[in-house]
Amino acid sequence: METIELIQLKIAELKDQLIAQHPQLPVLLREIHKTLRDNPEVVTLLEPEEVGVVVSGLLHQTQTTIATKTSTSKKKTQITLADL
Repeated sequence: METIELIQLKIAELKDQLIAQHPQLPVLLREIHKTLRDNPEVVTLLEPEEVGVVVSGLLHQTQTTIATKTSTSKKKTQITLADL
């Protein structure tokens, strides 16, 4: 089995375990990390959806969130000669 196939199988298993809240989640994340660290060329072969599954697993495991939007409602103030 090729490395890409191995990592794809692990990602599919991770997706299933995320859905089922399986206790093996940390182990799968560790295995995926180790495999990708040892074979960095495989990362470029992953589909965006597969990367998304890994990120979802990491977010779940670390209980973190990624900011998706920032507020841009700051008012622009006029600068006068007195400000200079």
